Amino acid sequence: MIGKQQYQALSEFRFRLAEFLHFSESAAQAAGITPAQYLLLLHLRGFPGREWGTVGELAQRLQASHQGTVALVQRCERNGLVSKRRSRVDARCVEIRLTPRGRGLVQRIAKCHAEARAQMDLVCSAASAAGAKVGPVAYTHLTLPP
Repeated sequence: MIGKQQYQALSEFRFRLAEFLHFSESAAQAAGITPAQYLLLLHLRGFPGREWGTVGELAQRLQASHQGTVALVQRCERNGLVSKRRSRVDARCVEIRLTPRGRGLVQRIAKCHAEARAQMDLVCSAASAAGAKVGPVAYTHLTLPP
């Protein structure tokens, strides 16, 4: 059974998450790009172990369809934010990479997120201390009880 303290922690977490997302979307728009474009750039810059990603990998990180991600990559490419190139290792693979313009833009937007992210860390710590599970979870496999 979930107690009042856990409900409060979850409520606060959701409130702060919504606040952070609103801040992030506003920061992207102030920089002249859409929130989706910022997320694509962010995922490319933060991709584990390398400086590029495939459309399929980006679609997974964005929680978007393959076709939607292709369209987003094309818009970013037209705006000079990313480039595509065939993999030298596997010719079937197309690597999506940040251009210098895209790298500079994501760096500028991400910098203004530092304080907001620190606040989210505090909220997550408080929610965890209250017994609320906030961490990597396979959300696609969750079902609500009757």
